[in-house]
Amino acid sequence: MIDSARFPTRRATLAAILAMTVAACSDNSSQQQSQAQPAKNVDPVKTAATAPEADGSVDMEKLLQPGALPDKFLGDASAPVTIVEYASMTCGHCAHFHETTLPAIKEKYIDTGKARLILREFPFDPRAAAAFMLARCAPNDNYFPMIDVLFHQQDAWARAEDAQGALLQISRQAGFTKDSFESCLRDQALLDNVTAVKQRGENDFGVNATPTFFINGKKYGGSLSVEQMSAVIDSLL
Repeated sequence: MIDSARFPTRRATLAAILAMTVAACSDNSSQQQSQAQPAKNVDPVKTAATAPEADGSVDMEKLLQPGALPDKFLGDASAPVTIVEYASMTCGHCAHFHETTLPAIKEKYIDTGKARLILREFPFDPRAAAAFMLARCAPNDNYFPMIDVLFHQQDAWARAEDAQGALLQISRQAGFTKDSFESCLRDQALLDNVTAVKQRGENDFGVNATPTFFINGKKYGGSLSVEQMSAVIDSLL
């Protein structure tokens, strides 16, 4: 896991948040790949009909209690199935899920009122924290559109030498100015709260890899396929 001491302190500036990231991402790339594995105990031949085995469960009422930041979610709050995803913006498996699995799940379950998805911040490094901060600051409350763009263009900023320039270019497309971009990344309270969301996931729910999903309280690790997640959701409807 990432040592919390490596995150910027209260004296952090925009430069401090982003300058640390080339080494941080490099140091943890192998760790993230080893932690974010495909779902366990899944027979690929049977995924269309059989749900993957859960890695335990948590108290749903506790899971849904308010945290340091208000939850951002897609779907109807009264949907019978709630998916809580802990993700890191620099995690390749998370990007894969959001690009290949989530669109189909959204069309089949979220848009039809059967499920909702709550996305919670679990940044593995300062670059991921900065990306989550920008999503929280996105003009017109465009949190999920910003998340989608950042995952889609992950290679352009997560591994870029000039992270500040790459993120600024993407952020301008979302309506940020240079001033609002820098103001967001200097918001120490927001950074503290993003870190608090991660720490709560670790301490209260045992999250130690991304992506991690809790589907009506049952825990699943790895970038679930459309068939795997559909099987879990169908079993709860």
